[in-house]
Amino acid sequence: MNQNSRVTRREFIQRGAQTAAAMGAVSAISAPAPAQVAGANERLRIGFIGPGGRGLSGHVGPLCRLRKDGSPIELVAVTDVYVNNANRAFDLVKQETGIEPKRYADYRELLADRDIDAVCIGTPDHWHAKQTIDALQAGKHVYCEKPMTHTIEEAFDVVKAWKDSGKVMQVGVQSTALPVWAKVNELLCNGEIGKVLMFQTEFFRNSNVGQWRYYPLEKDMTPKTINWKAWLGVEEGLAPEMPFDRAIYAQWRRFWPFGSGMYTDLFVHRTTSMLKATGLRFPSRVVGAGGIFLEYDGRDVPDVATVVADYDEGVQGLITATMSCADTPIQQLIRGHFGSFVFGNGEEFEGFDMVAERPQVTLNSKIKNKRVDVSKVQDTTYDHQKNFVDCCIAGTPGKVNCSPELGAAAIVTVNLGVRSYREGKVFHFDKATNTVSDGNAEWAKQWEKISQERGKPHHIAGWKAGDTGSTLVAPDYQRLEGPWIDGKDPA
Repeated sequence: MNQNSRVTRREFIQRGAQTAAAMGAVSAISAPAPAQVAGANERLRIGFIGPGGRGLSGHVGPLCRLRKDGSPIELVAVTDVYVNNANRAFDLVKQETGIEPKRYADYRELLADRDIDAVCIGTPDHWHAKQTIDALQAGKHVYCEKPMTHTIEEAFDVVKAWKDSGKVMQVGVQSTALPVWAKVNELLCNGEIGKVLMFQTEFFRNSNVGQWRYYPLEKDMTPKTINWKAWLGVEEGLAPEMPFDRAIYAQWRRFWPFGSGMYTDLFVHRTTSMLKATGLRFPSRVVGAGGIFLEYDGRDVPDVATVVADYDEGVQGLITATMSCADTPIQQLIRGHFGSFVFGNGEEFEGFDMVAERPQVTLNSKIKNKRVDVSKVQDTTYDHQKNFVDCCIAGTPGKVNCSPELGAAAIVTVNLGVRSYREGKVFHFDKATNTVSDGNAEWAKQWEKISQERGKPHHIAGWKAGDTGSTLVAPDYQRLEGPWIDGKDPA
């Protein structure tokens, strides 16, 4: 990649986010044909857009297994700009189902196929919004790999298109298939750990080659086997034209025009789970920090990063990681005034620990450490796809594990972290208008005002516990508190 192309990308990403979002929203397929709805005796027909690495392992593979296990589905079409990816997906479907899926050179041709009911999108991040909106407007159900979109503006375009369509949409954050989050939310709302104050989460990794460079570059990756212009999305305004580069194609998560490194590849996973567990959605104030401190391999994205998100509910989220230290991560947990729910690391949780605060704080000797066990999920990706298929067949968009609204909330959190890191600013988000503004003193002032007025704490949605774990006991000597007016002791 030459220096000129680097400058072009950097200039593009600074000015192109809103343009890309706008074009993604308006350049839908003309006169789309609505998909047929799978009835009780029919089968859901699914096509694959971009069945490369994750698309093959997380979409095609699990759906082949679901079909074998009795789900009423057919895997009927594939399209990918890289012919080898298309071949691999075609061969796997044929091998596992005995049926040869149709092959399309362009995803828009696949969407125009009236015999397709649903699509799975596994393309790079910068294509997610455009292809999702096109699919919804073509009357298809959509499973879109995380992150749901590349930008905040695109996220709300997708939410609107989803609501307008009436179709099922699942965002591919497979950890949301875990039943643990519903149990956590129930206990939090019942005041189990008192006033909820903070969540922290992580995704630490390490590599001797650099993150995302472990995706191999293949000799067969050439302009003859990859439709490079289509992959970039030049005509759609999704990326600038640039010379073909195997590293950009295969390791695109390292470069801002196409992905956002750990923020959208990893932080989205953990953030979405924490939002589902707490019932939080959009943050009101976000700051991001980090840098490229080790992996000087031509990448754009940092190898150490932290996002701090503050919520109107009086909760803070801490999302942090390094891409160069894997064995000393922080623990994932949710903190409250009376205790914390501690999950540990990873995402295959069968339960969690309640770590109680000392009785001198809780004033309740019955609040003790305990283990909360939850049913195990053998394969979250399989279960997540099954949830999508079941919702498509039943026509229940509201029962997906990870809805577009939850997907948008995670995008706002991590993408404002990206913007803060890159622009050196604190950002506020107004969830009433879905708009972003530069940070100011108002955030701190509102909490100071509540304190000065002796107000009550804010709570997460669904809170049922009244003042449990949300009040303080003033010591007797606080009666001496107060200003001396005209020399008179307030006591």
